[in-house]
Amino acid sequence: MLGENYKRITDRLAAAAAKRGIPVTDITLIAVTKTVQPETIREAWELGINDFGENRVQDGLPKIDALPTGPRWHFIGHLQRNKVKQVLPNFVLIHSLDSLRLARALQKEGRKLKKTVEALVQVNIGSEESKFGFEYDEVLPAIEEMAGLDALRIRGLMAIAPFFSDPERTRPYFRKLYQLFTGIRVEGVEMRYLSMGMTNDFDVAVEEGANMVRIGTALFGPRDY
Repeated sequence: MLGENYKRITDRLAAAAAKRGIPVTDITLIAVTKTVQPETIREAWELGINDFGENRVQDGLPKIDALPTGPRWHFIGHLQRNKVKQVLPNFVLIHSLDSLRLARALQKEGRKLKKTVEALVQVNIGSEESKFGFEYDEVLPAIEEMAGLDALRIRGLMAIAPFFSDPERTRPYFRKLYQLFTGIRVEGVEMRYLSMGMTNDFDVAVEEGANMVRIGTALFGPRDY
């Protein structure tokens, strides 16, 4: 089942990339492993998936310890400042930098570890109370301030679109975020990654500019949270 699901996803990614006129290799698939057991993650890695995303530190660390050193782990959930020390040594990219206070905590711990922390700024593209992230008009001033932190490197943006049963309704949100992404010009900041699109809407996200998609259910099947 996992292999069949992966084939369906890669076919859809290829079709979306073709519509946009880019090679599918420009898109990074991040397999979201929330509630997924290490043996299943290993199977996914053996299929050729290299990037995995975890939402919670306490759930992710045992999986990282149980697997080979090959996979790249992304932290994609809300990051509390008291968990920063656990996250930095184990995850290659933080997708959920959602406040200046968190940025300063990452800077402090990065300096302690003599490590450059790579992160994406989370944008609340639907202005939803249930979601974290900066509002659109807050993003540029925040990035300009974060650019002065020498142990923190901003590499792009991340967002979770509002959920609609018809994924076409997410298109305006993704398009607006892509416009924001391409328009940011701040010294010392490289807008390289645009992480948007999940199981319900990743095709539309890729068509509108995503180069990272975070997919769990379509790959691993429905899960009981």
